[in-house]
Amino acid sequence: MAPLAQLVSSLKARDHSPDYEMVHQAGLTCDYSELPHHISTEEEIDGLLLAVELILKALPKPTLVTMSRSSLDEYCPVEQVDSIQSKALAVLERLYGPLEVRQNYDDSSVESQVVSEGDIKVDDKEDRIIGIPSNEPPVGQKADLGPSGAGQDPHPDFSQIYSKDLLPTTGGEKVTCTFLQELFNILIGYIFKSNERSSKILDFHHPHQLKDGLEGFSLNLPDHPEPLEQILVDCRDTLKYGVKTGHPRFFNQLSSGLDLVGLAGEWLTSTANTNMFTYEVSPVFLLIEEVLLRKMQSIVGWSNEEGDGIFCPGGAVSNLYSMLVARYALYPDVKTKGMNALPRLALFTSEHSHYSVRQSAAVMGLGSDSVQVVLCDERGKMIPWELESSIMEAKSKGLVPFYVNATAGTTVYGAFDPLAAIADVCDRHQLWLHVDAAWGGGLLMSRRHRVKLQGVERASSVTWNPHKMMGAPLQCSAILLKKRGLLQECNQLCAEYLFQTDKHYDMSYDTGDKTIQCGRRVDAFKLWLMWKAKGSEGFGSQVNKCLENAEYLYKQLQRRADFKLVLESKPEHSNVCFWYIPPSLSKLPPGRERDQRLHKVAPQIKAKLVEEGTTMIGYQPLGSNVNFFRCVFSNPATQQEDVDFLLEEIARLGCNL
Repeated sequence: MAPLAQLVSSLKARDHSPDYEMVHQAGLTCDYSELPHHISTEEEIDGLLLAVELILKALPKPTLVTMSRSSLDEYCPVEQVDSIQSKALAVLERLYGPLEVRQNYDDSSVESQVVSEGDIKVDDKEDRIIGIPSNEPPVGQKADLGPSGAGQDPHPDFSQIYSKDLLPTTGGEKVTCTFLQELFNILIGYIFKSNERSSKILDFHHPHQLKDGLEGFSLNLPDHPEPLEQILVDCRDTLKYGVKTGHPRFFNQLSSGLDLVGLAGEWLTSTANTNMFTYEVSPVFLLIEEVLLRKMQSIVGWSNEEGDGIFCPGGAVSNLYSMLVARYALYPDVKTKGMNALPRLALFTSEHSHYSVRQSAAVMGLGSDSVQVVLCDERGKMIPWELESSIMEAKSKGLVPFYVNATAGTTVYGAFDPLAAIADVCDRHQLWLHVDAAWGGGLLMSRRHRVKLQGVERASSVTWNPHKMMGAPLQCSAILLKKRGLLQECNQLCAEYLFQTDKHYDMSYDTGDKTIQCGRRVDAFKLWLMWKAKGSEGFGSQVNKCLENAEYLYKQLQRRADFKLVLESKPEHSNVCFWYIPPSLSKLPPGRERDQRLHKVAPQIKAKLVEEGTTMIGYQPLGSNVNFFRCVFSNPATQQEDVDFLLEEIARLGCNL
């Protein structure tokens, strides 16, 4: 008998040397009655799991693990059981890689199995955990590192192995396979951890702490190669000190979550490691991109005879493309003669639009002063008659209006500009209408919510970021243009070393001359793979769920006296903006003093949230509103319980401010 309580006690005493010989001779048989009746703290749980891990290292590798929870329910608080099971699975995956796991195994079927020497058997009268070993080599014997994975040492020694030993080195197949399997185990462990609600979103350290090095983690670059063991440690530590954006309680950014099919696509893309400028080096990926662009254009509402586009490195670059093409369409001489060929141009965007509109104007040489800011209503929507007035005023000053940016899903409020009314104004003045739907484009996938983009089909160009509401891994953004051919005319320079005119295939698939980049990574494949896995309906359901979470938060905030909504109306998108009102401010009348003190509340709570790592949410001021929280939902893993947790955590950390 080797009671786990004894092992936990020895571990607490920092005696990490359980009697492996005893374990081998008798197997491990632990009656749950030997467990302490107070396993409740994280330290006790981690100690228990560390004991199990140390013992498993001394035993042959199991091929089947049967896990049950009834006895854990008896000896642990109910709220800790899921955490223990998740951590136990993470231990097993870290040791052995993927395992076949069957939960709630029927006791009678366990009775019928033969438990041989070396098996792991944790027994009580009702539930058991049985591990059946594979034909692992004995402990200490060098394992076969073959690509099949069978007989691999769960802890191979990479201390004397270097990158030069990997492929393409002759005979490097076995080492390569084992190294990549170890890396895969690190990634799988991270993914599992990201989905554990009890795990931290981040282990925060200040920049100077990370620069100085932590527990052997160093950012410094060496002159001589380091062994693969250190490379794997660096991979673990990089994830350890980063932010788990796939965590269901990460509300900080518009892009969150981790779609596993999209991740598989990203892995394949990196493995292929090709460039998207010519068909000859990227035949399948270019055709996939074309299929996706056509599909997205049809969803926008354009005909089969219309439509062009490209995948870009983010929505800001997509917006830049729209402005470049709009200017070229009006003044094609700008391509060769530059700004001397232009009058003083003016473009228009709402006061709540993305800053990339002004940034693009600056990059293009138009100057940020050429951007005319149009007033919005209280909900953050551009006011069409204010747009009309701004256009007339610009003309009266001798400026030449050429471009209007309308936003479908503003960054902070999630507002949708009235696209149809704005399109009417653009038609009257013959202006290029661009719709920045980087955040709101995903709603086109939902039959319930696509009406919020009514009029988008009248746009000359559209930015759409699938890495936001559709959950594709970063980065994944598309610029869609209604008029075919303009994108290539605007950017084409016909570099002969890439875009020869006498190739043996249809050179229209050489898309490199459409872009201002030369090298362009494959961003389309992961989205294509996700679309195959979910279908259009799956994306629609995903969008609906995110907006349902937003409505749930909105209703919870309405019921609570310690929170106040920034906008009283129901959210249009998944953005919900609010203040937390600590008790010290609840009796204070509205005015300057209250605003000054309230302005400090959100940053102080955010700092505490980051330090504790339990959840993340953004904040900002906007207009006359002092700092407020902005919660956004784009992760389909988020549930209503996570919304409740967020509010309680904010109140817990802010009640004494």
